[in-house]
Parts: sequence; C-alpha cells; structure tokens
Amino acid sequence: MKKMLTNPLLLLSLIAGFFLAGCDKDERDINMNLSEVTQFYAPNDNVFVKLEPATAASVVFEWDQARAEDGSLVMYEVAFDKEGGDFKQPIYKLASDGNGVQPKLTLSHKDLNRIANFAGIGSLETGKLKWTVQASKGTNVKQATISRTIEVERPAGFAEIPTEVYLSGSATETGADLAMAVKLKSTSPGVFEIYTQLKPGTFQFSNRNTGTPNTFIIEGTALKEGTEGTSPAAAPTVYRMVLDFNNAAVTLTEVVKVEYWFAPRNAIEGTLPYIGGSKFKGENIPVAFRQESWGRDERYKFRMSLKAADGSTFQEDWASVNQDNNRPDANTPAAWYNLFKQNVSQWDYSFKFRTEADNKNVDFTLDFSPSGAYTHKVDIK
Repeated sequence: MKKMLTNPLLLLSLIAGFFLAGCDKDERDINMNLSEVTQFYAPNDNVFVKLEPATAASVVFEWDQARAEDGSLVMYEVAFDKEGGDFKQPIYKLASDGNGVQPKLTLSHKDLNRIANFAGIGSLETGKLKWTVQASKGTNVKQATISRTIEVERPAGFAEIPTEVYLSGSATETGADLAMAVKLKSTSPGVFEIYTQLKPGTFQFSNRNTGTPNTFIIEGTALKEGTEGTSPAAAPTVYRMVLDFNNAAVTLTEVVKVEYWFAPRNAIEGTLPYIGGSKFKGENIPVAFRQESWGRDERYKFRMSLKAADGSTFQEDWASVNQDNNRPDANTPAAWYNLFKQNVSQWDYSFKFRTEADNKNVDFTLDFSPSGAYTHKVDIK
C-alpha cells in the first residue's frame, strides 16, 4: 500500500474519485420540492390604476407563501402578460422585494407604465395586464395556480424616459451628423432644456448620438416619436426649448433679445446678440457707476425678452442667486457669476462690478451651454 501511494497519478485518481462520489451523494440529498402559491392578497382582481409615472406612487402585489418541502428558502418572481396571455412567454418578470425573498412586490408607477408599454397599451390609452407569481427553489419553478388582472390608464408621455437627449438636423447649428449632435441640459428627471438657434429645415431629438437611437419630433406643443420634424423658423431664430418626456410636452419660446440692465439708473445700457453655441455676447459696452451720497453704485444684471408660442411676450431677469452681493475681486469664486432666472425688478438679485470696471468698456458673455451651470463673464477693456 505504501508503494502504491507513492505513485502521483494514482494518488490524484483516488482523490478525484472520492470527490466525485461526495458530489453524487450531495446531489442525491438535495430536496428541491416545493408547493406553488395558491392565494393572492393584493391588488384586487381587475383593480383600476391611473398611472402617474412622474411621482413616487406604487402598487403593492402580495401573496401567500409557497412552501419548500425541506423548510428552506423560496424565491419569487411576478410575471406579467397581455390580457388573455398564458405566461408561456411573459412580457416582463420582476423579482419580489428583498431580492426575491419576500412574498410581495412594490412596483412603481414608472415601472408599471413601462410594462404597459410592452403590452402594447399606448400613451393616453387604457388596457389590462395579467399577472401571476412564480415560486422557485433551485431549478424547480412552480407557477401559481391562479392569476389576476390589473387595468391601467397610461398618461401622456413615454414609458422609456431618456437620461440623455441630443439635437441634430439640417435646421440646427451643428447639422444633421448625429455624431455632432448637441446634448441638452437635464434640469430634472425627464425634463431637458437648450438655448439654440434654428433655421429653416428639419431637426429631431435622440436619446444618444451613436448607433440607431430612439428619435423624437415636435408637433405643436407635443413631443412624439418620429424623425425629421419641420423647423418652426422662417429665418434664423434663437429659441429656448424645454422638453418634458414625462408628459410628452414641449415649450418652445423665442428669445427676442438679451440686454444689460444697470440697476442704479433703472435702465437698459447694452445689448448682447446671440453668437452661437448657446452664448450671447455684448462687446465694448460702456460702464459708469452711479454716484450716490454713500459712494459709487455698481449693480447690474441681464434682462431677457421672450415670445411664447401663442405670440405673447414677457421678460425675465437673469441674475445672481443672492438677493444682495458684495463687490467681487480677483479672489471671487467662479460660481459667484452663475446665472439664475429671477422675477423682473430694479434691484433684487443684482450682481456687482469689480472696482476697476468703473468708467471702462467691457465685454459681457452669457453662457447657457447645456454642459454646465449657466454663467457669465465680464472682460474689462
């Protein structure tokens, strides 16, 4: 025996044999038997839900536990199918709460809206989904003996809300090449904004700037799936575009002009034409502080004149986040110059010039680039 064990190949063969014998025994000992779910608690059969995917609303699906024969853990998935479906090829499946452990599923309206879309229920339509529960232990899956139906009303909007949106087309500043498309600014989940110029031609929005993206167009105040929408501009025109994918809505506002507002004289004292790339620039604008009894007053901001789609006009102040400010210097952080939309007033939220701007000419640049915070720069001549 001692001699036999000194043979390395024989020794390895014996070890492998013991290991395989142990594995065979473990497999024979595993009990994967379990019962199916036989009772649902919530929601009630044929319940109606008006979906509000832009909110935190949810629907709780709850059922009685399935039982494993050996008392071990059972995992759950909720399967969804079209009305009349048999779950042989469900349109969607989701693990229950607790990574599949709990006998309930908390499903957001946002996700339920996506599932309804997969079932062919269109925007602003009402339709039914069928659901059931599948319990599993290892490779053994048992589907519930029952199923229920949930009726949903989808809102205007899209089931798949993009996380990025790009603008391209012959009517845009960068042309029809998708790789050169301009990325819009995300202002809140599902809402995007851009300041840009359109000319006659076509344009579209896409959820990415490579491959074959999903594309969208504007029709009036509605946002729809499609390609090559017609530009509203008869001549080069600057617009603020706000796209709300949660409600399939668009607000298209013409930027008529942007001006430099000097608060101490309650007056416009310069114009900033659009120069492209979401920027406005006014050059060689004279600056003269106003002499007051207490000193020289240097407060300023910017006034934007706009035209809504219905032809009505209005104004906005683009100004500081602070209602009042100290005079800046060379050490003032760049964020101090960030621009915020404010109500029109003479004084509130004004910036202040640096001391050396008094009785000089300056260049103003307002930067509404989607890639960062809206901001401005003052170059003293």
